[in-house]
Amino acid sequence: MYFREHMNKLDKEGSLIKVKKEVGVDIEAAAVLKAVEPSPLLFEKVKDYPNFRVAGNIFCTKQSIADYFGIPTSGLIPKLTEAIDNRNPPEEISDAPCKEIVMEGVDLNKLPILKHNERDGGRYISSAVVVTKDPELGQNLDFHRAMQFEATKMSTRIIKGRDFYKFLERAGELEAAWCVGNTPNVLVAAATSVKTGINELEIANALSKTQVTRATSVDLLIPAGSEVVLEGRVYMKDRSTEGPFIDLTETYDIEREEPIFEVKKITHRKDPVWQALLPGALEHKVLMGMPREPTIFKSVNEAGVKCLDVNVNPGGSSWLHAIVRIDKQNEEDGKTAIHAAFAGHRSCKHVFVVDKDIDIYNSLDVEWSMATRFQAERDLVDIGKEPGSSLDPSAEPGTKITNKIGFDLTAPLVTKGKSFARAEFPKVDLKKYIDE
Repeated sequence: MYFREHMNKLDKEGSLIKVKKEVGVDIEAAAVLKAVEPSPLLFEKVKDYPNFRVAGNIFCTKQSIADYFGIPTSGLIPKLTEAIDNRNPPEEISDAPCKEIVMEGVDLNKLPILKHNERDGGRYISSAVVVTKDPELGQNLDFHRAMQFEATKMSTRIIKGRDFYKFLERAGELEAAWCVGNTPNVLVAAATSVKTGINELEIANALSKTQVTRATSVDLLIPAGSEVVLEGRVYMKDRSTEGPFIDLTETYDIEREEPIFEVKKITHRKDPVWQALLPGALEHKVLMGMPREPTIFKSVNEAGVKCLDVNVNPGGSSWLHAIVRIDKQNEEDGKTAIHAAFAGHRSCKHVFVVDKDIDIYNSLDVEWSMATRFQAERDLVDIGKEPGSSLDPSAEPGTKITNKIGFDLTAPLVTKGKSFARAEFPKVDLKKYIDE
């Protein structure tokens, strides 16, 4: 199922908000999307862009992603883990929807690229999955924001250490494709952290049947159902100012001189739908944080602790915090799980480990476990200063160095004094007492 077909499905189910009033791409569209978050929304009339519609908030929750795959939310970690371990090549087709229309000439001003906030450096593509390739290491799929500054050029943030950066550093310049308008199989696969050389499109295909096609002007295999594709080259030495931009942490990133993406070809579907993604908002958080949960889950289990679930939660910007639910068998399991969780997600700053009776999606439950089961002298694990995330504004300036802390919120196996067990209230069938 492609992005548009999924959107039509939401419409038939009555869960898609349609805005018939004309909206502008500068601030207005983003403001409306934020106001209705997490509800999916479609702008049917976009000022100055009569040939485009704009959709956003399509995958703001884990539930929305689970619904796409037809599984409960509890099945997301096993499904993604299975897809990473058992990836397989997608089907290649030539007559692909993303190539239905080849735009005459290249003019980024003809695309409804959104400006999300007043302080943004410009109009940003934030929802695109970016396809690049190294002649020896193969293809890579990832997310890289891009800010328009000319009709054919964008400056793009490429973080040192990412596969794209490695490829670009080796070659000096690279063919690339920014693919806008995709479904969770492609989006989640692009956000996974796997070894260099693994083609994330094979993970996407293992998640849900995925078709790819060869791009029209660059030698890359791209998602066939993308709504819009920008093809061109990225240059390491040719740079332009990029930023400010709202990070995952809802704070502004700084201005930098970043590599230039020169767009040389634009293709799109008939009656294209532009996929918007609000920086720092729920959809951004879910798509970035959720793919880290399977790596933490796997790392904790491999450390010998029975991990039941992981939540890289929005309160921690879906990046800096992880809540890990375990079935505690040994007194050291909580601390062992903390160390394993940091190994599974090295950008994490704080890890909270809780017992199996705690709902890790309920902040009151997690806070209750800290209030009743945690003693700092006994249960605080100070990892010390380590490289964390470049997204953390409190990290040492100019570096990613941060103080990592783990909180063992599990109850002792042997109780001394008061019980750590939660009292249960009696349950009744309310239908017997209250008329509906």
